[in-house]
Amino acid sequence: MECNLELLALRWEDVDFKTLEVRVTRSIWHQVVGECKTEASAKPVPLDSYMAEDLLRWRRMTPYPMPGDWIFASPTMKGKQPYWPDNLMRRYIRPAARRAGIHKDLGWHTFRHTFGTLLKANGEDVKTVQELLRHANSRITLEVYTQAVTKTKREAQSRVVQMMLDRPGSHREEETVQAAG
Repeated sequence: MECNLELLALRWEDVDFKTLEVRVTRSIWHQVVGECKTEASAKPVPLDSYMAEDLLRWRRMTPYPMPGDWIFASPTMKGKQPYWPDNLMRRYIRPAARRAGIHKDLGWHTFRHTFGTLLKANGEDVKTVQELLRHANSRITLEVYTQAVTKTKREAQSRVVQMMLDRPGSHREEETVQAAG
């Protein structure tokens, strides 16, 4: 199933390698370029320096490195269009995932959900996650795009149990006093 993608609608002129930002101003759906859905989705996105190095390496390799060229230009279309999302997923991303030992059914939104979940698991605040995912409000971020990871849930549960066990007058404190006496 195809979805509205901003990634494939990026041109080299959208990436500012000096400020390490990507200006996401358009999306693409069924090879039709349009504007982003919301004002929040059109805000610049920070670009990690490691990712910037990878993009620069790709720019040196691609036959389409000019500012107005698509970053992920389709060689079949001689750079006039970006890759078709379904073909890119089927030909490159899913085989790479299988080679990495990932056998789940991947889709484009898998990356957004995973990114949001990992951000929350790393302790990032909801507003940061919301803005990195470019959602208009945090409700959609929390309800749809993030989930608690098992380790985090286990640690949270253990903190509550420990809090209950260590409270004054708890059963554990009584055992400790009896054992010491």
